[in-house]
Amino acid sequence: MLEVMLDSALRARGVDARVRSAGVWETGHPASAHSASEAADRGLDLSGHRSRVIDTELVEQSDLVLALAREHVREVAGLVPSAFGRTFTIKELVRRGREVGPRAEGETLADWLASVGRGRSAATYLRPDPADDVADPIGGPRSQYARTAVELESLALALASLLDPPALESLSLDFGSAHPS
Repeated sequence: MLEVMLDSALRARGVDARVRSAGVWETGHPASAHSASEAADRGLDLSGHRSRVIDTELVEQSDLVLALAREHVREVAGLVPSAFGRTFTIKELVRRGREVGPRAEGETLADWLASVGRGRSAATYLRPDPADDVADPIGGPRSQYARTAVELESLALALASLLDPPALESLSLDFGSAHPS
């Protein structure tokens, strides 16, 4: 869900970005029926979505890697250690971004992420934390997907507003998900 929500939020602000999703499970699964329904309720289409496994190439090509939980940040950093500085849970990035302030006109994404990430420690990611982790609704009732969709939509809109000031030329946003959508 986050992929289409973030893509929509960025496009609505005129930000030209390539948003792709990947996870740590199997490749080729369609979005779950509840995910597709929640997206459709918001005018977004997940019918063509197929899960894919995050890999070194995808991480290396990404300017920013978003995760839904700390465990996914660990997975990415384990795969490409140099990516830690540009890998955040979306909740963490929005929270820290609000503290630092939106990206300034002319400020590169890398410079903004360095400011936002100042003082981060890899040890923080050894345990889950509801302040950083989005609850995974996989296998739950539609009501759980609805709660997650509301949270993700809010986070996508907030992140788009933090990234927006100037246009981003070749931003590629990727995030990990522990389960197929």
